[in-house]
Amino acid sequence: MTQSSVLDLPDDSAAKGLPGRLKETDIPPASPPGLQIEGLALRYGGRTIFENLDFTIAGGEFVVLLGTSGVGKTSLLKIVAGLAVPSAGRVTATDGQPLRHRIAYMGQQDLLYPWLSVLKNVMLGSRLRGEPADPARAMDLLARVGLADRAHALPAQLSGGMRQRAAIARTLYEDRPIVLMDEPFSALDTFTRARVQDLAAELLRGRTALLITHDPLEACRLGHHLLVLAGHPATLGPPITIHGPTPRAPDDDELLHTQGRLMRRLTELEPK
Repeated sequence: MTQSSVLDLPDDSAAKGLPGRLKETDIPPASPPGLQIEGLALRYGGRTIFENLDFTIAGGEFVVLLGTSGVGKTSLLKIVAGLAVPSAGRVTATDGQPLRHRIAYMGQQDLLYPWLSVLKNVMLGSRLRGEPADPARAMDLLARVGLADRAHALPAQLSGGMRQRAAIARTLYEDRPIVLMDEPFSALDTFTRARVQDLAAELLRGRTALLITHDPLEACRLGHHLLVLAGHPATLGPPITIHGPTPRAPDDDELLHTQGRLMRRLTELEPK
C-alpha cells in the first residue's frame, strides 16, 4: 500500500461498506520482500506431485496461480507458507532475510471461530501467540471493510460476503508484507465476489501476494502475472503478464484478451 492520502475513497464509500482512508500503521514497508522459489518438488510415496518449480515474485507484485483440480496448487501454497515441507528445493525471501513471521495465510474457508465475535476473530493471531491484542487497530480494519457495526456479532450472524471481509481484516491485522490466499472468494455469489475482489485489491496493494483461483476472470482482474501449474508431475508454464493497475474492469480490453489466452491454455490442459 502506498501513502494513505493516495488511497482516499469517494465521500460515499462508507455508505457502500467500502474501506476509507488507510492509516500509516497498516502501510507495509516501501520495498516489501519478494519470494524466490527454487527447484521445488513434492512427492507422496512413489508419486511425484510437482517438480523443478522455479519462479520469483518481485516485492509488491500480485501473482495468481491457476491449474486443474488436484494438480498441487494448495500443497505448493502451504509449502510457501511454511505449513508443509517440500521433498526438494527451497523458498526464500528476495531480501535474504528469514520468511518466518512475515507471511499471512488465508485459506479456502474463512475459518472464523464460531464462538468468538468478529472482533475477537480478527485479533485471534495475537491471542494464539500470547501477545497483547490491539482492539483499536482491529476495529479500524473492520471499519475499512464495512463491518464496524458487526464487530460483536458471531460468524453465524454474517452473510458469506461479510465473513470473507472479516477474514480479510484478520489477515491484514497480522500486518505481514507477504500474503498468501487459497481461493478465498470461491464460495461467494458473482456480485459479492466482485465487490470482495475489489476490496482485496485495494487493501493488499503494495504487499507481495500469491493467490490461487480457478476463475480466469478473477485472475485477470487481480494479477500482475499469471502462472499455470499443469502436468503429471506438474510444472509451471511461462508466465502471462497483464499491465495496468488492479482491480481491472471486467470489460477492460487487455483483460478480455488475456482471459481468452488463459482460457485456451487451461482448456488445452483438461484431460481429453
